[in-house]
Amino acid sequence: MTSDTGSTKRITQRGLWFEEFEVGTTYEHRPGRTVTEADNVLFTTLTMNTQPLHLDAAESEQTAPFHERLVNSMFTLSTLVGLSVAQLTQGTIVANLGFTDIAFPAPVRHGDTIYAETLVVDKRLSSSRPGEGVVTLAHTARNQRGEVVATATRKTLVRVRPDEPRQDPA
Repeated sequence: MTSDTGSTKRITQRGLWFEEFEVGTTYEHRPGRTVTEADNVLFTTLTMNTQPLHLDAAESEQTAPFHERLVNSMFTLSTLVGLSVAQLTQGTIVANLGFTDIAFPAPVRHGDTIYAETLVVDKRLSSSRPGEGVVTLAHTARNQRGEVVATATRKTLVRVRPDEPRQDPA
């Protein structure tokens, strides 16, 4: 959102209104997010996941094929989507409608940096919710070596541009 206050132009960070999404456009989300051991342990324990692959270094070192602890794939998925928020849906999304085609083709290790990009696959105005539209997004996460570590397709319900500019609360 932009507003003029005297001679100073102000721009508030937000996601895209429905009309601003362009099918076939890929958005690259930066900066990336380096995943730490603490991130993985905290997320895994907060979600009550007792999988030794994420928590038990001694057992993981003995277990093929990785022989090390790996980052929880649900953390990877959450980070993939989270990296897109500021650029695509911050303050403009109504709801996530669902996820499909989730895949984890390569593991994420402690110290890896996740970079995300999103392709706008489809969009349509909602037939049941005036002032909103459905946008389908294909998210891809890559590590610092360019390897794809996660993919997911997400349907979102997004607001259309309001008739009048929104005013930030003072």
